[in-house]
Amino acid sequence: MRITDIQRCEVRPGRLVEWALSPATVAAAADLPEDPRPPAYLQESHIRTAQSVHEDGLFVPTWIGTAFDIPGTVDLDALQEALRGWTLRHETLRSGFRWDGDEMHRFTLDTEAVSLQREDIGDFPDAEQLVEHLQNRFDTVANALRWPNFLYAAVIRDDCTSVYIAFDHSNVDSYSIQRIPAEMSELYAAAVEGRPAKQSPVSSYVDFCEIERADADRIDGKHAIVGRWREFIKRCNGKLPNFPVPLGLEPGGPLPTQKLMSEMLVDADSVAAFEAYCRPFGGSLVGMLAATSLIVNEIGGQPVYRAVVPFHTRVKSKWSDSVGWYVGGAPIEVPIDEAPDFLGALKVVRAELQANRPLAQMPLARVLRLLGSDFRPTSPDLYSIVSFVDARGISGAERWDELAAYGLVRVSYGDQVCIWLNRLHEGLWFTCRYPDTDIAYKNMRLYTERLGDVILEVAREQRARELAPHDLAG
Repeated sequence: MRITDIQRCEVRPGRLVEWALSPATVAAAADLPEDPRPPAYLQESHIRTAQSVHEDGLFVPTWIGTAFDIPGTVDLDALQEALRGWTLRHETLRSGFRWDGDEMHRFTLDTEAVSLQREDIGDFPDAEQLVEHLQNRFDTVANALRWPNFLYAAVIRDDCTSVYIAFDHSNVDSYSIQRIPAEMSELYAAAVEGRPAKQSPVSSYVDFCEIERADADRIDGKHAIVGRWREFIKRCNGKLPNFPVPLGLEPGGPLPTQKLMSEMLVDADSVAAFEAYCRPFGGSLVGMLAATSLIVNEIGGQPVYRAVVPFHTRVKSKWSDSVGWYVGGAPIEVPIDEAPDFLGALKVVRAELQANRPLAQMPLARVLRLLGSDFRPTSPDLYSIVSFVDARGISGAERWDELAAYGLVRVSYGDQVCIWLNRLHEGLWFTCRYPDTDIAYKNMRLYTERLGDVILEVAREQRARELAPHDLAG
């Protein structure tokens, strides 16, 4: 799925309709007893960060979402049935948190208590005004500091209807939002045709939160995982790493606004050849990190590339179709003197990931709490990321272009760099969120161009390798 912001996802004029949880559902939630299943450490950290930044006087929207089309004339009642069915299917959407002093406690609605309220907002003949309205609504509703914290919307036209859905990040990850178009399309088709949807039962992220937290609470500050993070953070000067190129940030200055880059970086044939070259070392993720380590050294001169690499935590198949925030992080360090060229960097990154990937299964928020350091968050991102996902195997991926399907990120404030690399059927899609300074733009533009160059160089070398035996055979 092409990941971008709402300004770049082909929003077109039409009649806007919105769905939210009904007042009766919200009232029922207010009277619910505590659900003993706790928040995931990642959820709690996210919400506490939002609260901390808000207390510092800044509202930082961090919602993510998706957009896709339903071809033809829409049946609004069937769409509402599909939206409600999808909400019931994924328990995290029926679950929220309340504060009791400094403690967060979960509540969860039963399915029978959930209903949606539809509101016809009106016609928007101007696309820019529609974009502004949608962004403002998602900022207000899909907010970490309120509940419900998601909103469904549809822009209706005679030839097709565009669906826009936004969630506070505590409910979903990138994989979750990329599954939505296919899942929602099947629920909608079933509602139109009056048949049961062709979907398997799905496990609950709320259950996963309970299991993961119980495992995390079994470790203490003497655990080996905590020790490895302690040493890594010490080598990062007591902080989690930012992207190691000059970003033009003022030390101790206010949280900067951000900008977005998004584009098709290389075509399908080139990323396939790059993958083939990197496969003996672990594949494209290893290759992207190896290339990044070399490029940031060229730009910033840092002798060691240090990063926290995101990995999914869906280690059991029962979580595969579940909507939730299944992400952990693993630290890596790539000394340039040990990895002076791409092949050397591949070997070092492979060794680092093999050694450290298991650390991603332990929530970093738990580790930071055990370290006892002052990690009061002042930014919505704890650290910078370079994320790679081969999205071609996600259900419905072959129709994303046809359905104008996009993953949406909100670009607002932040001092970190977040890079998402999505391999699609048509090529490698690049998205980057970075601080809005002239220096950051210059260096992130240079990084993007050099990353494309490295991928193409490696792809050419791989093609030459593949042709060589034929040439020798004469």
